[in-house]
Amino acid sequence: MKRTPEAAKLPLNTILAGDCVEQMNALPAESIDLIFADPPYNLQLKGQLHRPDNSEVDACDDHWDQFDSLAVYDKFTRDWLAAARRLLKPNGAIWVIGSYHNIFRVGASLQDAGYWILNDVVWRKSNPMPNFRGKRFTNAHETMIWASKSEGAKYTFNYEALKSLNEGVQMRSDWVLPICNGGERLKDANGDKAHPTQKPQSLLHRVLVGSTNPGDVVLDPFFGTGTTGAVAKMLGREYIGIEREEAYRKVAEARISRVRKFNRDALQVSTSKRAEPRVPFGQLVERGMLRPGEMLVNPRGQAARVRADGTLATDGFNGSIHQVGAHIENAPSCNGWTYWHFRKDGQTIPIDLMRQQIRAEMN
Repeated sequence: MKRTPEAAKLPLNTILAGDCVEQMNALPAESIDLIFADPPYNLQLKGQLHRPDNSEVDACDDHWDQFDSLAVYDKFTRDWLAAARRLLKPNGAIWVIGSYHNIFRVGASLQDAGYWILNDVVWRKSNPMPNFRGKRFTNAHETMIWASKSEGAKYTFNYEALKSLNEGVQMRSDWVLPICNGGERLKDANGDKAHPTQKPQSLLHRVLVGSTNPGDVVLDPFFGTGTTGAVAKMLGREYIGIEREEAYRKVAEARISRVRKFNRDALQVSTSKRAEPRVPFGQLVERGMLRPGEMLVNPRGQAARVRADGTLATDGFNGSIHQVGAHIENAPSCNGWTYWHFRKDGQTIPIDLMRQQIRAEMN
């Protein structure tokens, strides 16, 4: 894929050190296809949390997740969202993940900044941490907001690919996936969790397959241990990470260095028919693939005659392949490409094969 001039100026497949707002403001405007953001949740934890056996829970109480007030957190949110929106291409999009502690405030700031919310997606954890105090519901989900840069943007949505991931069933907005544990959970030199909120690879795989294409540039301004970069590399996307904590950068760099990119064939995903090039039926007539006066038949053998202007005629009714099919069936609509067939060597062949032939020449 040929890179745009903006992409050529980007520090692709690197991790930038420092404050996310400062680093984003130093990058060229309208150069990023997708942003995945996992900002601090501002958990506001009070004291230590213990299990029933009195062992301490390794919760997220790091300094980067602590803010003096909600007003301070809101300003931080507005600042990084503004910097992120400047970077997005006109048809770019953003995913932001959070918990009940922060996601509602982030959502309001997204809308105030001019983003257009497309969906909220609930990541339902198949193995959540129990509620040890027994004073609230077990917190078994996190919420992701998917938004385009602005209303009317032609964002990427690989509907058919997500449907294929879901065994041929339309992907819903509630995703049941396990939290990051076992061999996937990265550890530091002491054997402790390298990052308290490491996201599972399966979550980023679904996000990137569904909302990017190979060669797209994905930015993660809160890179952590690099799940976004690792999955982007595997899937043939370019990535840029921003992370101010040196310890996380080292873990991420080592992790991504071990990742192998999928081969080119494996990167291809199912595409929607709506995304394929439009071929007017009249092109088949112009190119002599069907000739004026030739007869087309429907599955019951009812016929319509091809006219020179790419319309069909039958029983005093003229119109497009779709209109004539709907007229015969007395139906509100009809897909003429699959409805009509032509006869050749004693066989009836769908005219859609001719359309596919023309599309193949366009690629």
